[in-house]
This record gives sequence, structure tokens and C-alpha cells, in this order.
Amino acid sequence: DAFNAMLAEIERATKELHASNRELEREVRERGRAEQEVLRLNAELEQRVRGRTAQLEYTNRELESFCYAVSHDLRSPLRAIDGFSQALLQDCSAHLPDDGQRFLRRIRASTQRMGQLIEDLLTLSKVSRGELTRISIDMSDLARHVVTELTQREPARKVEVTVWDDMHAQADPRLLRAALENLVANAWKFTSKAERPRIEIGCLQDATRSTYFVRDNGVGFDMAYADKLFGAFQRLHSESEFPGTGIGLATVQRIVHRHGGRIWANAAPSKGAAFFFTLAPEAAGTVDRTAAEATA
Repeated sequence: DAFNAMLAEIERATKELHASNRELEREVRERGRAEQEVLRLNAELEQRVRGRTAQLEYTNRELESFCYAVSHDLRSPLRAIDGFSQALLQDCSAHLPDDGQRFLRRIRASTQRMGQLIEDLLTLSKVSRGELTRISIDMSDLARHVVTELTQREPARKVEVTVWDDMHAQADPRLLRAALENLVANAWKFTSKAERPRIEIGCLQDATRSTYFVRDNGVGFDMAYADKLFGAFQRLHSESEFPGTGIGLATVQRIVHRHGGRIWANAAPSKGAAFFFTLAPEAAGTVDRTAAEATA
């Protein structure tokens, strides 16, 4: 009886072993099919990547051709229109009625605005192309250079500008300068009607990253329209009040996004505006100031 029981146990164990082997063989076959499917998908993905890369290269070439056409084929006739209009005003003003002179001045103003719009569009297209080169940048020094250039352009304006010390970033110097120029120039422009214009450029530091900001006490805006701020050609103030093309903040947003950061704003009508932006986490600066200090 014990011998028979032992044989029965061996037979049962053998059956379980066979069943386990069959299950293992099935799993091996399924894994093999899965591996083949992964290889097939990888090959298909590589083919798609090559196709998308070729398409992107073609699009970039087309964009470069378009930018070349814009910079040469469109600006040349605009210069001619502006130049001949100026010549008429200077050389033939005695033979032109007042309305004719006024019309020519409006033509010149429109061609100059179109020329500036073309320049801004070219800048917007350029920030999306080219290799991003990150280096260590002294943001405080860069901000002071930008403010100095604005002051030299309008020496008659008296603006109180505060730039925090010891601000640093890891970023592309060309693109970061363009972003800072646009933000500070906006603050400079929108404080033109303030009784005592003030601009502050600083940086808030937390455990993971730096948040840079440009704040002013200018005309501000209604936050209900904040979603329109960073769209190309979007304006929250009329051209007669504050000139501009509506491209600057779209350019800044594109630069910030290329660095892996984000940008947002906080403002109120007649109470100024503050624009904040971050770069990628590895681009954190070295400022120890807190958000409480910045908002005091």
C-alpha cells in the first residue's frame, strides 16, 4: 500500500511537472512573439522617426526660404515706399497741399510699422530654430546692460530701476537676452504714463528652481484677458496709447518653452504688471531671497 501510494504521488507530481513545462513553453512562445512584435514596432518607429525628421528638415528649409523672402523681397519695396515718401515730403512739400503731406506722413508711418512687424516676425521664427546652447549667465549683469541700453535710447525719461544681485541661470545667452529685452522694454513702455515709474528685475529661489520676474507700476491690464497675452499680434492696449506689434511676448514665451520653462503674469488695471518665468530645473540660480521678500 505504501509503495502504491508512493507511485501515485510520483505520477501526480510528474503530471504537474508536465503541465508546468507546457505552461512554461507557452509563456516562452508568447514572450518570443512579444519580442518579435517589439522589434517590429521599434523598426516601424525608427522608420517613422526618419520620415518625420526628413519632413522637419524640409519644413525648416522652407521656413528659411520664407524668412529670406520676407527679409529681402518684402523689406525692399517697403524701403522704397518709405524713401520716396520722405523725398516727396522734403523736396516737394511746397507743391503739396496740407492733405497731401498728411497722407504721405501716414504712408511713412505705415511702412515703418510694417518694417518693424517684419523684423519681429523674423525674430519670432528664429527663436524656434537653431541649436540651444546652455552656458552660465550672470542675469544681474545682463539685466543692467538691457536697462542701460533703454536709458541711452530715452535719456530724458527718469525711471527707478532695481536689479537684484547674484542672479544666475544656465541658458542660451542670445535667446535669454532677447527674452529679457522684450520684458524690460515692455515694462519701460507701459510705465511711460506713471507719475513715478518703477521697474524691478529679480529672482525667487525655492528648493528646485529659480523664478525670474520683471515687475512694474505701469498701466497694467485686466487678468480676464491674460490668456491673450502670449499670442502673436494680441494686444491689450490700443496702438495709439502704446505702440508695438504684439509679437514681443509671443517671442518671450517661445524662448522660455525652448528652455523647458514656463511664463505667466499677474496684473491689475492701473496697478502695474509682473511677468514671471522659469527655465528648466537644472537652470536654477543662486539667489536666497524668498517670495515674501519679493512681494513686500
